Amino acid sequence: MSKKEKYELLTQQISALIEGERDVVAVMANVSAAIHLAMGFWWTGFYRVVNGELVLGPFQGPVACMHIGFGRGVCGTAWKEQQTIVVPDVEQFPGHIACSSESRSEIVVPVFSAGGDVVAVLDIDSKELATFDETDKKYLEGICKMLNCL
Repeated sequence: MSKKEKYELLTQQISALIEGERDVVAVMANVSAAIHLAMGFWWTGFYRVVNGELVLGPFQGPVACMHIGFGRGVCGTAWKEQQTIVVPDVEQFPGHIACSSESRSEIVVPVFSAGGDVVAVLDIDSKELATFDETDKKYLEGICKMLNCL
């Protein structure tokens, strides 16, 4: 199955999975698990905006940083810039926060509230360089748009 086909199926599954659910933690937990299992990424999870910083939310994978400041690292930068950031090689990203030396590439997608504020970011890491591309960006942004009702 191609990456595109996996994402199309995953998007349908997530839509059905979260339909009618309004608990933010429950939705983030199941969405991170669904993405992680379907796509085989190394680390998949959410950081929530809480009191002016990103705080670790539901995730799949090894332990992670618990607090990230506004504009710091890839996650904080995606929050500040309010846009998806694809990093082919984390060693080349200025200010990268190394929660693990095994992370080699990363994509971070903001999650917006219905009012347009960033309320969380979806952070996905890979052990391989240049894992993420426009296909990942397109489908992960679509999945995050499904969460704007939270």
